Amino acid sequence: MERRGRGRLQPRNDSSRESTVSRTNRFASKPNSTPKSSSRVASGSEKAQNDGEDDPSDLPAIVGTCPLMCPERERAQRERLRDLAVFERLNGNPAQSSPDLAVKKFFRTISTKQVEASDVRPLPVLEDTLNYLLNLFDSREYPFEVVHDFLFDRTRSIRQDLSMQNIVNNKVIRMYEKMVKFHVISLHKLQRCSSQNTSSMNYLNKEQLAKTLTSLFNLYDANRDSSSTYENEAEFCSFYVLLHLGSNSQPMGESLSWWFRNVPSALLKSKEICFSRKILRFFRIGNYNCFLSTIAAEASYLQYCILEPYVNEVRALAVSCINNGGYKLHPYPLANLSKLLMMTESDLESFCKACGLEICTNEEGYNLLPTKQTTFCHPKDGFQSYVFVGSEQFER
Repeated sequence: MERRGRGRLQPRNDSSRESTVSRTNRFASKPNSTPKSSSRVASGSEKAQNDGEDDPSDLPAIVGTCPLMCPERERAQRERLRDLAVFERLNGNPAQSSPDLAVKKFFRTISTKQVEASDVRPLPVLEDTLNYLLNLFDSREYPFEVVHDFLFDRTRSIRQDLSMQNIVNNKVIRMYEKMVKFHVISLHKLQRCSSQNTSSMNYLNKEQLAKTLTSLFNLYDANRDSSSTYENEAEFCSFYVLLHLGSNSQPMGESLSWWFRNVPSALLKSKEICFSRKILRFFRIGNYNCFLSTIAAEASYLQYCILEPYVNEVRALAVSCINNGGYKLHPYPLANLSKLLMMTESDLESFCKACGLEICTNEEGYNLLPTKQTTFCHPKDGFQSYVFVGSEQFER
């Protein structure tokens, strides 16, 4: 049975309802096992972070009875207010929707005291709703910013309904894993968007990624028995480590060293955690060669989605070091530099120019980077996206 109750998440004992069929393979999770870990996320910080949607503490759990993706009362109200997203409009009509299109919105100030059971979707409906939303993820009918904005809000609403019912089982874990993957892949896709509000969308997406990971880790701890962990757990733990790459970055309000002390040795020895720790070390000591080559050799697509914003930062460090440390009479061949930075030569030319550096051509027609240039700078609006050569699986 699913466990519900007041206060902390409680483990389940019934294994008969563990399996669920994923309609979206890209977001599907996998099955594993190893020793139990202690809680890795401080409950105080979790409560402060979750804005109500993921923290059922001190609230009486309810059992949802809404059979639709959106309660009829909410759908009717939003039709009157013409408050329908483009995906919810019947035949494009901004004032008309249907049960097959409307999806419940996220409401920030909400508690079980304010909600009726008929407004809350039970687990099977939430599973179907999430699969429906994720099937829209690769839609090309609208710009990705529009797709992301819709899924961003509606997945928060799913988490809110799960929280209010305090359901803790393997199905919920799989749902949270899918939602984490949505936020991770969105980091990659938002890098390629050109709209002016992409920066704020990226910040909010990263914020919700951290919060969803927090809840997922707590679900892992609450739902396992004494002799098992989850096969995907090491990969999701690696996401947590990689989110600390930025300067003074503590996405979940705790130090990484404290977190590592509470991770079981079996997970610490996993290839995913070993990879993330190597990347973190190379980044912090400025070893750009090992940082880029390790990503090319070992990173998964999802890990690269988190790493991508830092790749150009490290490339800029490499160009700066070569520019400052080279001999003025011996320009650096762009062909060699492009291999070092995992870039095409044309992308590298654009990259160097974005850093304020000039490129020259020798008598044989080879492009060179003159060193000791005093005009090096980071572009004011950030770097554009460049292909990571040798790892085409990252470019989906």
